[in-house]
Amino acid sequence: MPWWDLRSLSCFGIVRERMREVQLGSHTVRSHGVTVARTHMHDWLILVLLGVILIILSRIHPFYRFVGKDMMTDLKYPLKSNTVPIWAVPIYSLLLPIAIFLVVYFRRRDVYDLHHAILGLLYTTLITAVITDAIKNAVGRPRPDFFWRCFPDGKDVYDTLGNVVCHGVKSVIKEGHKSFPSGHTSWSFAGLGFLSLYLSGKIKVFDRRGHVAKLCVVFLPLLAASLVGISRVDDYWHHWQDVFAGGLLGLTVATFCYLQFFAPPYHPEGWGPHAYFQVLEESRASTQAANAVNASSVQAMEPEVEDKQDERSIHGCLGITIAPNSSGSTLEDMESGRG
Repeated sequence: MPWWDLRSLSCFGIVRERMREVQLGSHTVRSHGVTVARTHMHDWLILVLLGVILIILSRIHPFYRFVGKDMMTDLKYPLKSNTVPIWAVPIYSLLLPIAIFLVVYFRRRDVYDLHHAILGLLYTTLITAVITDAIKNAVGRPRPDFFWRCFPDGKDVYDTLGNVVCHGVKSVIKEGHKSFPSGHTSWSFAGLGFLSLYLSGKIKVFDRRGHVAKLCVVFLPLLAASLVGISRVDDYWHHWQDVFAGGLLGLTVATFCYLQFFAPPYHPEGWGPHAYFQVLEESRASTQAANAVNASSVQAMEPEVEDKQDERSIHGCLGITIAPNSSGSTLEDMESGRG
């Protein structure tokens, strides 16, 4: 076996183990940020389109479902304020995960991980919000506190068909027909569910080493999202079915969006994005191609070295080495007896 094959075999294991660590610090925001953003330019444009659709859906009036007098029995819960205000939802479902993504980036210096995590999170929350608001407007289910939204003075009025004739504030009545599904819950499980999947991959929860404590890190965001959903029932803004559907919707969208950019958490490569491993494979392929070229050039030079060694062995097999410049003088000395 040639010497270069022995050397490649001895170094292969070391290179394979260190390649990933080397690659982690070689793709930063400064060096590859613009390139990665341009590669996913169409994704960012569609993200803007989703934002526009969400604004339009918030302006549209929901379907004003028929609400009879006999239905008011389950809709007379008190009108309370939100335990979790609406402005707090983007903070814990968007800003908190992004802050964690930045911490991971400053530790690992992988722009692919940072970019895809933020893009996946934004897609998760916006897709969930669009689906949630579209269903809200289409269903028009009244909230548990609908009676006091419709009749703030407590005096109910109905038309000849038995439908309510509300005399409350129009914006409050409009919001009262958006019970199903729960927007707070769907947003919470979307953002925090994506964060839970992200953390489970980073800390390698399913590495089969039995570190059950890692599950606490994964379940903590899901627990926070569950508590938000429970608060919606406690505040009488939603029925339990609304919260259950919102949580299922948000978690489903989070799973789909996460798997677009990352491997499943139980996968051996679940700790990094797909793009990172693609770049890693391309780097390995280019390295192998360069090694193949170098090996072929060395193989081409080997016959010339062997020919020269054979010539020297033929002339020197009897212990006599004939120098090309002194061949004539040596023969003359041997003939005259001076040798």
